[in-house]
Amino acid sequence: MSSMNIFNIAGSGMNAQNLRLNLVASNISNANSVSSSIDEVYKSRQPVFAAELKNIMDKDNAASSVNVMGVVESQAPPVMEYAPNHPMADELGYIYKPNVNTVEEMANMMSASRSYENNVEVLNTAKNLILQTLKMGQ
Repeated sequence: MSSMNIFNIAGSGMNAQNLRLNLVASNISNANSVSSSIDEVYKSRQPVFAAELKNIMDKDNAASSVNVMGVVESQAPPVMEYAPNHPMADELGYIYKPNVNTVEEMANMMSASRSYENNVEVLNTAKNLILQTLKMGQ
């Protein structure tokens, strides 16, 4: 595996975790929003990743990067709350809140942040190793 592939692999991991952090921020910021209908309520969004395996049969060149396949909305039902005095209540007196679990989102945020930091450390270590290798001839 080329040492330059390390930068591509860690960079793809950083891009994936950056998207994940942005989706967590969006989910948390909309966690307390209220809607008057099921169709308009905010739905939790999660990223879908896939590993891109290159030359899987070549044991000397086995490298994989992260591909972002897309973003999916949760199919879990929204939270219905009976609040007949709320200005956004429907004709039956219900308001609808997003299906965002803030505890789960905070755990996702910590995991994505740590993964991003790990990819930065991989980049820094690879850079330092290349610099040390270049200094060997001096």
